[in-house]
Amino acid sequence: MKLKALILDKKAMDRTLTRISHEIVEKNKGTENIMLVGIKRRGYPLAERIAENIYKIEGVKLDVKCVDISLYRDDLSTLSEQPVVKEFDVTDVENKRIILVDDVIYTGRTARAAMDAIIHSGRPKLIQLAVLIDRGHRELPIRPDYVGKNIPTSREEIISVEISEIDKSDSVKIYEL
Repeated sequence: MKLKALILDKKAMDRTLTRISHEIVEKNKGTENIMLVGIKRRGYPLAERIAENIYKIEGVKLDVKCVDISLYRDDLSTLSEQPVVKEFDVTDVENKRIILVDDVIYTGRTARAAMDAIIHSGRPKLIQLAVLIDRGHRELPIRPDYVGKNIPTSREEIISVEISEIDKSDSVKIYEL
């Protein structure tokens, strides 16, 4: 892989997450009944950062939960590429405003699997989607409500999101295969 560009460095990522946090508060007219659900791996720490930003803005601590979505193709017994829920710690979603958080949206299948898991556990008032990067190429009619940055890509490019909680640094880079 060849590095094509650095899209966001640490400061730019922090500014982007702060903006998304403000947008969430504004669009929902405050923080009442909001629950953040991060998609594991990188969506969950991003959801925690958004919750911390909202605490600084509004003085309210939001619940942050996690959903682990994996692809069947990771399981050697099958070749399907449909995402499945492996772990879900979300309860009490009834009448909540769920903000689903992920690092990158691509085909939309991971977001759909996460929404299915949430709906399976109860009936939220609404589900909104926040992503750090929207790279296009949707295969399902799913559109994020909050987007940090739109990065039109080809299918021969890879978006790499690094976050300090997992990767020891913060950045978003695009690579060519």
